[in-house]
Amino acid sequence: MFKGGEIVEEKMTCDFMHIHNDIVEKVQKNMIEEEKLYDLAELYKAFGDTTRIRILYVLSEAEMCVCDISKILNMTVSAVSHQLKVLKNARLVKSKKSGKSVFYSLDDEHVFKMISNGIEHINH
Repeated sequence: MFKGGEIVEEKMTCDFMHIHNDIVEKVQKNMIEEEKLYDLAELYKAFGDTTRIRILYVLSEAEMCVCDISKILNMTVSAVSHQLKVLKNARLVKSKKSGKSVFYSLDDEHVFKMISNGIEHINH
């Protein structure tokens, strides 16, 4: 907060201790397991890397092999393969073999929606 020519730190505290039992009970009732929250944090960690986001974005456009992804992103096949492994472990991408090639795609519609919603949010 700016006050009288100087910045004053505003503290967010309760003036008195009072628990709102109805709110607390509602949230506790709907709270998901700690393990699921851990999994959610791990999911978002996978999104926390620009290279992985770039890979997810190109895969939101089309299914492709690691060579295609490498060409589009101007990266080595090795670097892309490493990131694809991380994304696959996070269940964000899946692969299928076709002859000697392996094609990658987004794991499901949820991943596509996360990418689309993120882009929509930053453009808002």
